[in-house]
Amino acid sequence: MRVQSGERKAAMSNSYDLKGKFAIVTGAAKGIGREIVDLFLRNGCRVQIWDVNEAHIPGAESVVVDITKPTQIDSGMAALGDGQRIDILVNDAGYLGRATDFVSHPPDDWQLIIRVNLLGTMLVTQAVLPIMIRQRAGRIVNFGSLAGNEGLAGIAAYSAASGGVISFTKALSREVAQYDVFANCIAPGPINTDMIRDLGPQVVDQMIKDSPMGRLGLTQEVAELVAWLCTEASRFNTGAVFDMSGGRARY
Repeated sequence: MRVQSGERKAAMSNSYDLKGKFAIVTGAAKGIGREIVDLFLRNGCRVQIWDVNEAHIPGAESVVVDITKPTQIDSGMAALGDGQRIDILVNDAGYLGRATDFVSHPPDDWQLIIRVNLLGTMLVTQAVLPIMIRQRAGRIVNFGSLAGNEGLAGIAAYSAASGGVISFTKALSREVAQYDVFANCIAPGPINTDMIRDLGPQVVDQMIKDSPMGRLGLTQEVAELVAWLCTEASRFNTGAVFDMSGGRARY
């Protein structure tokens, strides 16, 4: 019953003042990113999706960008056109990789985890940031994870990459606050996405057992926090890390 109650509440979307804003959301072809795009669009924000796969979301622009490749990021920026404001950047693209002990983790996989989650976030941010600094306004929302704060056995590389995103966000926020560019990080616990479900039913069941709320988080719940961080209601938050673990976090 508690799971169903949470789902009902998440379905009752709030309203956010994003009218006239322009956002880039990476990794938004599905999952949390897609939910963020849907919520942004419903609240008057124009959205361009950067994803390694073409995204098909009515009302949103889609550009195929592999965020681990600087040349593709440059192409994405060029596609914006001269004089385009960028009010919001959501670095949602992520790759969990294999759940295994680190000794057995193939280097090509754990290096890809670092490239997508940490280096990709940094590359996209570095490309977008000059525009935000020039316009003296902007909101950046990065995605770390519960693993980045606690370090979780079986996903050491993902924990390291997420921890890097958290530290990067804190450091960046101190550099750019003077320009009214605010950078915050969301650190979700297990959310009901394909990325989590692909770990297998036994792993997911254990995640649910470890949750004080007895359920996975919902993509809608994450999107609501992102939207709030991008409004004027959140104008004294920068360098913050927002836990979304349903009470599971112990740090």
